[in-house]
Amino acid sequence: MSAIPLRALTGRKYPNPHTGGYAPLNSEDNHAEHPVPSGSGMAAARVAASVAANYNIRQKGKGKQRYVHDSEEEENLLGRGDYGDDDDGDETAEETTLLRREPSNIVSQRSRSLSARSVTKDKSRTIPFRPPDKLRSHFPANVVRNQKYNVFTFLPLVFYEQFKFFFNLYFLLVALSQFIPALKTGFLITYIAPLAFVLTVTMGKEAYDDWKRNQRDQEANSAKYLILEPSPSGHRDPSPPTRAVPSSKLRVGDLVILEKNQRVPADLILLRTSDATGTCFIRTDQLDGETDWKLRVAVPTTQQLSEDRDLLELDAEIYADAPIKDIHTFIGTFSMHATPPSISENPRDVPLQPKVEPLTAENVLWSNTVLAAGSAVGFVIYTGAETRAVMNTSHPGTKVGLLDLEINRLAKILCAVTFALSIVLVALNGFRGLWYIYVFRFLILFSSIIPISLRVNLDMGKTVYASQIMNDKEIPNTIVRTSTLPEELGRIEYLLSDKTGTLTQNEMEMKKLHMGTMSYGFDSMDEVAHQLSMAFGAEASIKTPTGIQMATRGRRDMSSRVRDAVLCLALCHNVTPVTNDDGTITYQASSPDEVAIVKWTESVGLTLVFRDRQRIELQTADGTRLIFEVLELFPFTSESKRMGIVVRDVKTKEITFLQKGADAVMAKIVQSNDWLEEECANMAREGLRTLVVARKRLGEESYQTFKTKYHEASVSLENRNDAMAEVVDHYLERNLELLGLTGVEDKLQDEVKSTLELLRNAGIKIWMLTGDKIETATCIAISTKLVARNQYIHQVAKLQTADTARHQLEFLQSKPDCCLVIDGESLQLCLDLFKSEFIEIATKLSAVVACRCSPTQKADVARLIRHHTKKRVCCIGDGGNDVSMIQAADVGVGIVGKEGKQASLAADFSVTQFSYLTKLLMWHGRNSYKRSAKLAQFVIHRGLIISIMQAVFSAIFYFAPIPLYQNWLMVGYATVYTMAPVFSLVLDQDVNEDLALLYPELYKELTKGRALSFKTFFMWLMISVYQGGAIMIMSLLLFENEFLNIVSISFTALILNELIMVALEITTWHVYMVVSEVVTLLFYAVSMVFLPEYFDLTFVVSIRFAWKVAVIVAVSSLPLYMIKLIRSRVAPAASSKLV
Repeated sequence: MSAIPLRALTGRKYPNPHTGGYAPLNSEDNHAEHPVPSGSGMAAARVAASVAANYNIRQKGKGKQRYVHDSEEEENLLGRGDYGDDDDGDETAEETTLLRREPSNIVSQRSRSLSARSVTKDKSRTIPFRPPDKLRSHFPANVVRNQKYNVFTFLPLVFYEQFKFFFNLYFLLVALSQFIPALKTGFLITYIAPLAFVLTVTMGKEAYDDWKRNQRDQEANSAKYLILEPSPSGHRDPSPPTRAVPSSKLRVGDLVILEKNQRVPADLILLRTSDATGTCFIRTDQLDGETDWKLRVAVPTTQQLSEDRDLLELDAEIYADAPIKDIHTFIGTFSMHATPPSISENPRDVPLQPKVEPLTAENVLWSNTVLAAGSAVGFVIYTGAETRAVMNTSHPGTKVGLLDLEINRLAKILCAVTFALSIVLVALNGFRGLWYIYVFRFLILFSSIIPISLRVNLDMGKTVYASQIMNDKEIPNTIVRTSTLPEELGRIEYLLSDKTGTLTQNEMEMKKLHMGTMSYGFDSMDEVAHQLSMAFGAEASIKTPTGIQMATRGRRDMSSRVRDAVLCLALCHNVTPVTNDDGTITYQASSPDEVAIVKWTESVGLTLVFRDRQRIELQTADGTRLIFEVLELFPFTSESKRMGIVVRDVKTKEITFLQKGADAVMAKIVQSNDWLEEECANMAREGLRTLVVARKRLGEESYQTFKTKYHEASVSLENRNDAMAEVVDHYLERNLELLGLTGVEDKLQDEVKSTLELLRNAGIKIWMLTGDKIETATCIAISTKLVARNQYIHQVAKLQTADTARHQLEFLQSKPDCCLVIDGESLQLCLDLFKSEFIEIATKLSAVVACRCSPTQKADVARLIRHHTKKRVCCIGDGGNDVSMIQAADVGVGIVGKEGKQASLAADFSVTQFSYLTKLLMWHGRNSYKRSAKLAQFVIHRGLIISIMQAVFSAIFYFAPIPLYQNWLMVGYATVYTMAPVFSLVLDQDVNEDLALLYPELYKELTKGRALSFKTFFMWLMISVYQGGAIMIMSLLLFENEFLNIVSISFTALILNELIMVALEITTWHVYMVVSEVVTLLFYAVSMVFLPEYFDLTFVVSIRFAWKVAVIVAVSSLPLYMIKLIRSRVAPAASSKLV
């Protein structure tokens, strides 16, 4: 079992068995009448008398004590109690069950513990069976609540999210100003409507999403569960007394009955299962994203009870440490104080010491997991906000694209321009009259310089891009989870990738078995099967244990050595065969490596047919069953990097310790040899994942000694983890017999080589961050073409001092064209001592491979690159260990793979293959960025040009803050008259798809951010100033007698100018673009009929109107067309050279 440090028992304290005169009880004896005293008889008698007295006092209710609580303890969830004298009278029977008299030294220890706990706000708890309501009430309700808002916070939070952008805040102020009569310049609706539209859409979307979350919460909270309850009459009923309650009403201490495929409603301690072995499988894909079933084990004592209702009569309690996020760790104990009366001959039998059993994560069913088979009974230990599922539900910060930040920055510049223009116009008028009112009126007149329609257009454009990505048939099942970031795909400069499952398929196949003097490759596995058959045949005929015949390695023949290696591989694992509904057998395990090895042993003639907590059954090729009793199991952990198992052959009674693990760890455990290190390196160069297998024979006496020591360590209250590891190391992990070395291949993903080569040619620097060893990672880097042909690979490993780290950095600085391969230990040293220097040097390298990386290190590297380079970083991965890295990136891409959907669900974009990244970046990223940049600048131009016309008009007419165009003209200008043609720019493309994918070098231009920069912004500013001035001045030069004619001439010229400008900006025409231009022009012409206050129809249909408008439009747009034509000849775009 995994070793976990354990806190002191709470709720009760007992004398230390090694100091209080007691020998430890036999843990396997559930109904021991009396423990065996040790030490002097008088001491034992005194302690026995003390315990008996305590028991009698508790039964008679004399000298009662009660729980004394205070406000600080209530905040601590009252996990433990403080006991004091009660002078107030009687208590309830439920509270009395918590009472215990203790020796004075234990009470003083309890007081010190409680006082320390009050300071640290400890939330650990000791919960007795049938806890009182008073105790339960201090724990959170088991309510699922994923809503972001409530009735009171909805409007404040939504408004804050919207108005923290300068864009929206500016327009809010402009809109509010229209309620002041002195500042009113037109229809109130022209200012309120666009802002109200944006807010209404946003609020509607947020409200709908929150309503859906509320619906899901209600569904989860109202799900009914059966709980065991004592009979109201107090008599023992024939059937277990149960009651159905909704999930939200479950409380700590409830005994919940679960059936197959039922969701676990809270964190439960597994007490009983329908399987006689006390095991069950759960599905955890909703919790950790992993698809493999997980094995869970019931508390042995409660599993041995004859019926579920016996749980209601237990005098026991469960200690659980404070709730934490880690779903792989749980610290707790189960303490039995008295045998249930229903199964005890003498109900007054009370053991002098409680039977204490350690509880680990494998005894717990986490909330939101699903019971995969059978039925189970669990004890609620954490509810609501304290469950692991809720604690691991993070709300990552909203990611904002670089383009949005650039536009927000431009909006601030435009605001400054608007303010400056207003001041200039008032200054030219000599600051006469109420000049400050005039300043504000001018600010409002020029407010279209920062068009609120820009936000609407960009958001609609992002929706179009997301739809195009998800409907692309060449990258099927791609999902856009964050629709605000498609432009970021066109700005990526660093790609951080996981290895296993991302660059590789996570499909394992055992390719090689090396045994020192013998090596079997993939094409010679039939020879292994033959040798194995011979070994089992010879063993059956001789009828004598092979281990005795071949006591030493030198006397073994080849077939027996093969047999030992294959048998070790068939036994040392955590794989369970599961029979499907159609009769087929599937191997379930948490690691695909183990499944690959078990499938290989099946292919050579040794099949796993049965596995539970106590027994493993294997079947040979001739049908013979080999049965092994499982005595101990030591699971694989990321810290130990190995797993072990102690088994007893049922037939020969031979006990063997089998172990497999990483070569770096196992090399120190096995007997000295001269081939392991070399062969591990050879297999790593072939890209194979290596595992070393070894064994040690144990005598019955040595095993019993180990078992005793190990159990003592497992229930120790301090340094439990270290104590257990030390026992295993001392008694088992010494001088193991080396049996062999396995090589498992992880196949590459489809088209990984071509994808990485193309991305590298696009100027993207690629880092591979993996938990694998240096040799394997280096091999994968070469085979995937992450490292270019003939590129120098510099390996940095096991750095210990600052001097060596500085020397390595100096070398890398002199060789910027190499590929760096560094291990996690050295990486951490460099980040601790030379963070800025390391990042500065490493980011200039074309490729970096970081090995033995923890998830935290991956995320830290992503953040450091973002912070140091200010460039866009994309992270891609497929497992739960990649989530932190994906969320730390500017753009996170998750792959749906064998490790589950956790990475995919946490990512901004979800794909099914690594190779889809090519089209996502080179094509969709390019289009999204180029289109949004062009759209944003054109919408700004559309606002600027009309503001310049307003400024010219006001300057000519004595600097009066009078609007040139009012009411419906302003509404129509931002909507029906220009919106469709301008928005059609989201369908433009500067190059076709084939060219974008064929010449990835074109992508380099995007990363420079030239499509939207201060240079392009000021170019459009100059264009707007020229065109606005030209249209207004030409309209005044062609002045008619009535002001009405100026409005109709200038506004018509403005609309035609914008339609022509859209046409000039289009690179590749789409049918929608043509339709939008024609329909908009027709709509404008028809609308003149319905707006007689602005358009004199007699004048509009005249020849004079036509030629004057034609002259104005020619002056405003023809020069720009000529300039564009000349530029395309003199300085053509890079993409146009390829056509």
